[in-house]
Amino acid sequence: MRPAPPLSEPADRPLGLIACAGRLPVVCAQKARQQGRAVVCIAAAGMADPALRHICTEFHWLRRSSLGFILRTFRRAGVRHWTMAGKFHKHLLFHPWRWLYFLPDWRFVRFYFFRRRAANNDDALLLGLIAELRAAGLECVSPLDWCPELLVREGVLTRRRPTAGELKDVAYGWHLAREMGRLDVGQSVMVRERAVLAVEAIEGTDKAIERAGELCGRRGFVVVKLAKPQQDRRFDVPTVGPQTVQTMVRAGARVLAIEAGQTILLDEEDTIRLADHHGLTILALRQPPDVESLPSEVGADFDAAL
Repeated sequence: MRPAPPLSEPADRPLGLIACAGRLPVVCAQKARQQGRAVVCIAAAGMADPALRHICTEFHWLRRSSLGFILRTFRRAGVRHWTMAGKFHKHLLFHPWRWLYFLPDWRFVRFYFFRRRAANNDDALLLGLIAELRAAGLECVSPLDWCPELLVREGVLTRRRPTAGELKDVAYGWHLAREMGRLDVGQSVMVRERAVLAVEAIEGTDKAIERAGELCGRRGFVVVKLAKPQQDRRFDVPTVGPQTVQTMVRAGARVLAIEAGQTILLDEEDTIRLADHHGLTILALRQPPDVESLPSEVGADFDAAL
């Protein structure tokens, strides 16, 4: 995973936050405020949590795709460093009336078409946005600079431990997820008995889990979610939390395998409590399980494989 430039400026200078969907922007804003930082938030309308209005020192809805508005707002507030957090609903980029939906300004139109000629994947567009703002004197930093404790610790986090068959599925899915990440397709794969049920693409992890549940008549499949080999910590760091567990429960998944030290675990206590309540397994590994050392008996101690 590529490191981000460090956040080294004085704590009294405001931090810019571009917020999209999910809990992560709220948690990031709360952590920054607890550390005494002012937070200037530009929140994507229809995606970001309205609770950010009551957490951030300055709050604005972004109701159209205006790079000019972002630049003016951050400059006026004295922002030099900014971060982005949350899930952007990328399928909206293919909405038939997308130009009316986003109402972009001229600067965004020029940026989008220039970047799209090169590539229309996640990394290309987000790195393009970072470069565009850097040219205006605004440096993007990782939210992990002020909340590194969000990265998940290594180990089996739940009471239920994985079976030998589930660990084999984790090992199988691990290599596939890593390759999908390298190709910038997605971060997650869903596996049952060494068969791929679904691969995350533009729809996101939760929708991919739901799709796997629709395709798997036998409940109990495995979800593997990893960082890309070329992951940039400034954006799209793999993130799981209570919503991920709730989606798995509805879809019939049994195991969530994530990468220790590279994945954000939101609301850790609530997430683990919910998983325990429903009999799910969450395990965080630094490398795939060693399936060669697995015992054949279900329910045996698998520490050697982890």
